[in-house]
Amino acid sequence: MSHSDLFSLAGRTALVTGANTGIGQGIALALANAGADIVAVGRTAPEETANLVRGAGRRFHSIEADLGSASHSGEIVQQAVEHFGAVDILINNAGIIRRNDALDFTESDWDAVMNVNLKSAFFLCQAVARKMLALGRGGKIINIASMLSFQGGIRVVSYTASKSAIAGMTRLLANEWAAKGINVNAIAPGYIATNNTTALRSDETRNREILARIPAARWGKPEDLGGAAVFLASRASDYMHGTVVPVDGGWLAR
Repeated sequence: MSHSDLFSLAGRTALVTGANTGIGQGIALALANAGADIVAVGRTAPEETANLVRGAGRRFHSIEADLGSASHSGEIVQQAVEHFGAVDILINNAGIIRRNDALDFTESDWDAVMNVNLKSAFFLCQAVARKMLALGRGGKIINIASMLSFQGGIRVVSYTASKSAIAGMTRLLANEWAAKGINVNAIAPGYIATNNTTALRSDETRNREILARIPAARWGKPEDLGGAAVFLASRASDYMHGTVVPVDGGWLAR
């Protein structure tokens, strides 16, 4: 097998949540450029992502769903399988954030973040794994963690809790499913220029402090995550299980 074949996703279908913009869009396009067809899941139709994926010569299908509830997980996966025949890759990227001092944080903001970032992520993993095993194909699951899977952060208590849990969940699922032919790993993005980080980038002091710590001396771009995603989705990572891979411009090394 050639090196290029190791990284090829030709003939694979990837289900990507939150692919409208930002990290999800960047990963969806990287997977498409490696040969995968894309099923995008989110609250609105990702027209720009659809055009980019089709421009790369791959098939695209969107499923509109509110990931604030996990009740539709099985239906989402079934619809993807009916459309393209299988789900070989799951990218659990959809996420939201709420900012407030821990002393003032509300139950509604806690629940909103945990439902999208953790609960729906788990039940999509479960639904996809069940389908992978039923089809006898195995597959790749990639959860999107965070720098706050390693660190505490400030004013984002539910986000930190959810992303710390994503790292733990990734390791547990890897323990249970590795021998069944399902690789479960995670990518921990550093500080990436997306909608979720607009508030940080707009705060002159915080923006300066963040840039001062990043050895690469810049905010990351969504496309910076594409290589790691393709690697973890491909046969090149077949012996990787339960790993959280930072893509952070050197942030953790500092």
